[in-house]
Amino acid sequence: MKCPNCGIDNDKVLETRNTENGAVLRRRRECLECGCRYTSYERIEDRPIMVIKKNNTRQTFNPEKVRHSIMRCADKRSISNEIIDKLVENVEREVRSKAGLKNEVTSSEIGEEILRELYKADPVSYVRFASVYRAFNDVEQFIDEIKRLRS
Repeated sequence: MKCPNCGIDNDKVLETRNTENGAVLRRRRECLECGCRYTSYERIEDRPIMVIKKNNTRQTFNPEKVRHSIMRCADKRSISNEIIDKLVENVEREVRSKAGLKNEVTSSEIGEEILRELYKADPVSYVRFASVYRAFNDVEQFIDEIKRLRS
C-alpha cells in the first residue's frame, strides 16, 4: 500500500477491524519511511448481477431503478423514505439470492419481488405497480387484481 504522504510502498498494519457486518476490513497503517498514519479498506469485489430482459438483452442490476419504480407507484401515498429504503433493500437481497452463482436474474423475477414487497407495504401502490408491470388494458384487469387482493 503506497503512503498517501510520501508515496513509498513500505508500511506496517497497526490495527485491523471488521466493519459492515464483516463485509469490509478496515486497516490502520503506518508508513515506515515518514511515519504518516492512514486508513485503508479491503472488501470483496462483487461480480455484478446481470438482468435478463424480456427481449433477451442483458444489463447490470441497478437498485436505483427499483427505487425509482417504487417511488413512482407510491407517489402521493403515505409511504416514508425509510419504508421505501427497506423495500429496496429487501428486493436487492432477494435478487442477489435468486441470482446465485450464475449472477443472473430475469427482469420478471425482479418485478414479482417488487410486487411481493409492495403488497406488504401498501395495497394501492401494489395495484399501481401491477397495472404497469402486468400491462393492464382495461378496468376488468384492475377489478380482478383487487379481488385477488381481498381474498
